[in-house]
Amino acid sequence: MAVVSWMEILLLTGLVVGCYWNSLSCGFVFDDVSAILDNKDLRPATPLRNLFLNDFWGTPMAEVTGVVGRAELLSSIFLLAAFLAYTRSNGADQSIVWTPIAVTVVLVAAATLCKEQGITVIAICCVHEVFVAQGFTLPMLLDTLLQVLRGKDGFPYAVLQTLLKLIVLIISTLLLVIIRVQVIQSQLPVFTRFDNPAAVSPTPARQLTFNYLLPLNAWLLLNPSELCCDWTMGTIPLVESPLDLRNLATLAFYSLLGLLAFHSLRHSHSSAKTVLMALSLIVLPFIPASNLFFPVGFVVAERVLYVPSMGFCVLVAHGFRIVSHKRHLRKISWLMIGVLLATHAVKTFNRNWDWESEYTLFTSALKVNKNNAKLWNNVGHALENQNNYEKALRYFLQATRVQPDDIGAHMNVGRTYKNLNKSKEAEDAYLVAKSLMPQIIPGKKYATRVAPNHLNVYINLANLIRTNDSRLEEADQLYRQAISMRPDFKQAYISRGELLLKMNKPLEARDAYLRALELDSTNADLWYNLAIVNIEMKEPSEALKNFNHALELNPRHKLALFNSALLMQESGEPRFRPEANRRFLTYVQEEPDDANGYFNLGMLAMDANENTAAERWMREAIRLQTGFRSALFNLALLYSQSRRELDALPVLDELLRHHPEHVKGLILKGDILMNHKKDTQGAKVCFQRILSMDPTNVQGKHNLCVVYFEERDLPRAERCLEETLALAPHEEYVRRHLGIVRGKMAAMSVAGQPLSPASAEGAADKQQRTKSKSTKEIKDIEKKRAAALKRLEEIERILSGD
Repeated sequence: MAVVSWMEILLLTGLVVGCYWNSLSCGFVFDDVSAILDNKDLRPATPLRNLFLNDFWGTPMAEVTGVVGRAELLSSIFLLAAFLAYTRSNGADQSIVWTPIAVTVVLVAAATLCKEQGITVIAICCVHEVFVAQGFTLPMLLDTLLQVLRGKDGFPYAVLQTLLKLIVLIISTLLLVIIRVQVIQSQLPVFTRFDNPAAVSPTPARQLTFNYLLPLNAWLLLNPSELCCDWTMGTIPLVESPLDLRNLATLAFYSLLGLLAFHSLRHSHSSAKTVLMALSLIVLPFIPASNLFFPVGFVVAERVLYVPSMGFCVLVAHGFRIVSHKRHLRKISWLMIGVLLATHAVKTFNRNWDWESEYTLFTSALKVNKNNAKLWNNVGHALENQNNYEKALRYFLQATRVQPDDIGAHMNVGRTYKNLNKSKEAEDAYLVAKSLMPQIIPGKKYATRVAPNHLNVYINLANLIRTNDSRLEEADQLYRQAISMRPDFKQAYISRGELLLKMNKPLEARDAYLRALELDSTNADLWYNLAIVNIEMKEPSEALKNFNHALELNPRHKLALFNSALLMQESGEPRFRPEANRRFLTYVQEEPDDANGYFNLGMLAMDANENTAAERWMREAIRLQTGFRSALFNLALLYSQSRRELDALPVLDELLRHHPEHVKGLILKGDILMNHKKDTQGAKVCFQRILSMDPTNVQGKHNLCVVYFEERDLPRAERCLEETLALAPHEEYVRRHLGIVRGKMAAMSVAGQPLSPASAEGAADKQQRTKSKSTKEIKDIEKKRAAALKRLEEIERILSGD
C-alpha cells in the first residue's frame, strides 16, 4: 500500500475545507426534515433497538417504504473500511488471515445498515481477491477451470484458498440478504409511476430508458455542471423507440465500458489491475440503483454516485499519472489537472449555496429542469412554510399544468386554497385529486398500486367539509372509504375518531382510536386522543391512565401534561395535587408563553392555601395575557379571602375594564365597596349593572336590597326583597332577611321613627309643629322611643350576623 505523506494529507484536507466551509451556514432541507427533524428515532426517549427496526426516516421497515435507506456517505465510509480490511487477509506466505475477514464481515453489515448498496463491497472484495491478490487474468482463470473440468489437474492450493475465502464472503452476503428480507417481511417497496415513470412503462420503452440512464449517470460524473436535487417524474423523457438518438449514447457507454473491462481482465500488469478495481468501484455499487434487476424509487439520484465517483476519480488519477510521465505532455497534463480541480472546487463552493434553504435548493433545480412537477411542488412547499400562500399557489398550479395527473399537486392546490380561506376552490381541487386515484380492481390489492400519501386526499377533503355541521356524515363516509382502501391507514382512524367525537359518538370514536393503536401503540398522540374520549364518556380514571401512557412514550407531550394535570386538579383529591403541580411546571417549561399553565398553577396553590405562590402565578398569567378573565377574578378573590379587600379593588377594576359584564366581578366589587369602604352608592351601581344585564339575577337583586337597607330606605328594601323572593321562592336566606326588614319597620313604626330618608325629613317638619304638646306626652314618647331603639339594636345585630 502506498504511503501518504503529511503534506498530501494537509493539502487534501485544505482543499476539502475550502470547498465546503460555506455549507456550515446552510439549514436542514429536503430529506433532512424527515430524516432528522421529524425522525422519532433521534429522540432521547426512543429505545435504541428501534434503530435496527426502522429505516433512515424512522419508519418501520415492515411498511410499503422507499429504498433511499441510510446516508450514502456513512455507507461509503464503512464500504471503504471493509475493503481495506479485506486487503489485509493474505499472509506473507499466501496463507489466510481470518481476523481481517471477520472485521470485513462486520463492516459490511454496518455499511448495509447505513445503505443497502453497502453489501456490494463483497463483490469488490471478490474481484480484488481473484484478479489482484491471486494475480489471475481472465484467460488464466478460464484455462485453470478448463483444466480442472477435463480432470487433468486438481485445484491448485492457492485456488482452494481463494475459493474458501470467497465462500465465506458469499455466505456472509446471503445471511445479510436473508436478515434484510426478514426485516422488510419479504415485501418489496411500492413506487408509483411518478417516482420512476420507466418502471411502469411497456417494453421496449422500459428497457431502453433504463439502459439510457447508465450513460446519463456517467455524464454526471464526467461533467457535473447541471446538478439537480430531484430527477423523478418528467425530468428525463422516456426512450420509447430504438430510433431515438439517445440510444447512441447507450451504445457508446457500453462500448467504452466493454473495452476497459476487456483490457483490464486480459492483462496482468499493475495498470490493468488499477483500471479493473476502478471499474469495480464504479459498476458494482451502482448495480442496485441501476433499475436493471429491480425498480427503485427514483430515475437518477446523484447521491448513489458517491462510491462510483471514487472509482471514477481513480481512473482520472491513473490517467493523469500515465500522461504526466510522458515528458512532452507533463506541463499540459499538470495544467489540465489544475484547471479541473479549480473549476470543480468553484462549482462545489457555489453549489453549496444552493443548499442554504429549501427555497434556494428547489429554485436552483428548476433552472436545470422545468418539466418535473415535483420541483414546482417543492418550491411551493418552501413558500408555504413561509406563509406566502399566494405565491405558493402559483407554483402548485404550475405543477398541475406540467403533470396534470399528479394527485399530490392537486392536493397541494386544495390545501393552499384552504389556507387562503377559499373553501369552494379547495374542495374542487381535492375532488380533482380524488378523481385521479386508481380504481379498485377486484382481486387485486389496492395498497400496492397507490402511494400512501395520496390517500390523504380523502382525509383532507373530509377535514374540509366537516367544518359544515350538515356534512358530517359525508365526511365520515370519506374516512371510511380511505380505511376500506387501506385497512392499516392510521391517520384515517385518527381523523375519524375526532369526527365521531364531534358527532357525539364517543363509543365509535374509542373503537377508531383503539384500532389505530393496534397499528401504532407507540404513538403518544393516539393515547392522548383516547384519553379525551374517556373524558367525554365520564371515565376520568381511564382518561388519566391513557394520559399516563402518552407521557410514558413522550414525557414532554404538552397537551397530555396540561390536560392530565387539569384532570387531577379537578378531581379535588389532595393526593393528586403534587403530581398535578409537577406536570403544570413541566408544561410551562415547554410553553413558557402560555398563560393557562401559570393560571392553573395559581389555582393549585389556592387550593393548598399557598397564597404567596398563588399570587405570583396569577400575576404571571395576567402579565402574559392582558385581561385574562379567570386569572383577574381569582386574584381578586384571593385578596378578598386574605383580608386584603382594598388590594382586590384595582384588580376588579382591570377585570371590569376588559369584561364589563363579568357578573361575579361586579358582585365582589359591590360587596367590598359596601362592607369595607362604606360606599353604598358605588355598590349600588355595581348591582344595578348586573340587573340591567340580567333582571332575574337573584344574588345581584338581593345585594341591591341590602344596599337599600344600609341606606335606611326600608320600604324600598322590603319591596326589593319581595321581588327577590318571587324570583327565588325557595331561598330561605331571602325570606329571613325580609322578615328582619319587616320587623325593623314595625319597631320603627311603634317608635314613631321615619321608615325612609324622605320620611325623616318630613318628621323634622312635623316636630316643629308639635312643640306645643304637653311635657307629659313628650316623656311618654321618649320612653317608647328608647324601648324601640333597644329593639332596633337587637334586630341590627341579627341582620349584621347574617
